[in-house]
Amino acid sequence: MQAGERSPQLFRQVHDYLLGKLSTGFWGEHEKLPSVRLLAEELGVHRLTVLRAYQLLKDTGRIYVKEKSGYYVLPVNQRIHQAGSGEGEQVSSASLRQTPPSFAQALVDPGLLPNRYFSEYAKKVFDLYPKVLGTYSSVQGDEELRSILSAYLAGTHGLHMAAEDLLITTGAQQAIDLAARAFVDAGDYVLMERPTYHAAIPIFEGRGAQIVPVDIRSDGYDLSRLEDLMQRYHPKVFYMNPTFHNPTGYTVPVWQRKLLVELAERYRCLIVEDDPFRDIYFGEAPPLPVAAYDTEGWVLYIRSFSKYAAPGLRIAVMCAQPPRMDLMLRYKMQMDNGAPLLNQKVFLLYLASERLTGHLEKLRIALNIRKTVMEEALGATDWQWESPLGGLSLWVRLPEKGITVEKLLSRCRREGIVFSPGSAHDPLGKLRSHIRLSYSFVNEGEIREGIRRLIQLAQALEPPASG
Repeated sequence: MQAGERSPQLFRQVHDYLLGKLSTGFWGEHEKLPSVRLLAEELGVHRLTVLRAYQLLKDTGRIYVKEKSGYYVLPVNQRIHQAGSGEGEQVSSASLRQTPPSFAQALVDPGLLPNRYFSEYAKKVFDLYPKVLGTYSSVQGDEELRSILSAYLAGTHGLHMAAEDLLITTGAQQAIDLAARAFVDAGDYVLMERPTYHAAIPIFEGRGAQIVPVDIRSDGYDLSRLEDLMQRYHPKVFYMNPTFHNPTGYTVPVWQRKLLVELAERYRCLIVEDDPFRDIYFGEAPPLPVAAYDTEGWVLYIRSFSKYAAPGLRIAVMCAQPPRMDLMLRYKMQMDNGAPLLNQKVFLLYLASERLTGHLEKLRIALNIRKTVMEEALGATDWQWESPLGGLSLWVRLPEKGITVEKLLSRCRREGIVFSPGSAHDPLGKLRSHIRLSYSFVNEGEIREGIRRLIQLAQALEPPASG
């Protein structure tokens, strides 16, 4: 990243420069604007800076975008003026939607997904596999997909697993459930990060497990404390999400990943590594999974592809060595006898194409923009968070001003704003001063407006200053 990109206002300078040219008619109606790459080279700034400027111009109704073509000047008669805007600023129709801004969903905006490509692949599947709807997948998953995934994981994740060591599941949540059913009995102890992925808590509690929380921090875990917990409780499983952790965004460092495997082997504790956000990074790529350092089969690795490609396909893969794979296959057969074959074949064509890399690069830029917009909007408060290097959310701590998250959430819901309370992510049901705000599901204009309203509602709940 170029030095100038560190200034959060640089993109606004580029925006103002472009706005001046648009206002003087330098480009005509429907005329194509310079590409992001060319303009970045001309101005000597990072491409992300130019892209953010273009996004702001699009949000304010000055330009529009054509897929796979570029940005174009929007005619005056197609612009929509925002009623009551103090600055007379123009906004696009998208930012005037009545849909309430949802900061609760750690999902990617469908508008950022490669929908057209998947439509093409869905049609192509029936040409290549005309009997795809006339048969079931195997319980373990389509062998062709597992073979491609085996090569993919070896080349990108440092995981050298045969196709026989992979199990296709209907989303990551089913994979977590499989691990819980196969390896946890009533009364067993299970280690779980605090905070953690909220949907994992009831899965293990439903097996009758006794949850032992393990604090996760920006620098990882307190390994001495973790070893003490393993010595004391002899847990069956440690469920973790060590890469762009949900909800905090933290990433466990490499040196701890190696030691985690050693602890798992020493205390015979199975690690269930949930890794849904690995490809959503904003700087350097994250370290290899914990599973990459495992040689004795003590790590079950879950890799979801739903978040950033096609949530509707519900494709995830679980990596495990025998005999653990054999046990999970028995439970998988009881669940659904195999994930839908059509979904697997559609995803196979996408994974085997070169479009995945290009999609991920664009998605990372778009999500980084949205993260920055949310952080800029929150900059008007004294709320605290650590800017994540990847993932889909901010983990925000509210100040001690007499505001309870429960009251704020109740008030926000009435006003059409939703977020995820910290208590939902806490195995102990506490963490009542935290909220998770996801920036991935709403556009930049909705983020600005939604955060502005959220702050107003929070301020209205603050008790009056004494004295």
